[in-house]
Amino acid sequence: MLKFDHLNLPVSDLSRSRDWYVATLGLRVEFEIPQRRTVALQDGDGFAIFLQESDTPFVAESYALWFQVDDVDATFAAWSARGIAFAHGPRKSFWGYGVELTDPDGRPIRLWDRHSMQEK
Repeated sequence: MLKFDHLNLPVSDLSRSRDWYVATLGLRVEFEIPQRRTVALQDGDGFAIFLQESDTPFVAESYALWFQVDDVDATFAAWSARGIAFAHGPRKSFWGYGVELTDPDGRPIRLWDRHSMQEK
């Protein structure tokens, strides 16, 4: 068996990014390693994203993260009501039907659901 389990993302400001991923996406802090400027976040299925503060420049737009949600349209409506800013609302894109927002470093975050991806 092969299972993708962890991902390391460089960030320019660890506190800002941790707070954004927790407050906006609802990820939970698993643990923090202050001396390594790293925090581990988990999604609802146990996948861990390590945010690691880095002074090395990186191009955030060179890759994107996709998160599956139960219902893209409902998530967009609920998160918009919470004041979450989106790069675009629900629409058909080259990668399928969904919405996009950006993290504090400009990294595209894309939300999709199985039903809409098949139907729209």
